[in-house]
Amino acid sequence: MTSTTPAGSDPAPRPKRRTFSPGYKLRIVAEYDAAPKNEKGAVLRRERLYHSHVKEWRAARDAGALEKLVDQRASPARPKKPAAEAENEKLRRQVERLEKELARNKAALEVMGKASALLEMISESAD
Repeated sequence: MTSTTPAGSDPAPRPKRRTFSPGYKLRIVAEYDAAPKNEKGAVLRRERLYHSHVKEWRAARDAGALEKLVDQRASPARPKKPAAEAENEKLRRQVERLEKELARNKAALEVMGKASALLEMISESAD
């Protein structure tokens, strides 16, 4: 049985990670804490969150660490590189790799040439 998709490719697009602003986190923690016991789960389901989210956000709020409420994975302190710059870096790494490979191949050819010359000298002297 053959497949129409190449091996190793994923037919589904990679999901994007959700990010939450500090204001959103504070609002959800306040709403969750104010909800009656039997309605806390409804808040989580509506927002598609887990109890662990609220627990983590509440701990950060109570510790006074509002900066911890900022998602470090996509923070403005680490902006994404432009596509052209990322492509340039990728090409530089490829050039470095190819230059190393070329130097290794040149050295191997030089050794093979010397070995060939040595073998020719040995065969001529044996004749």
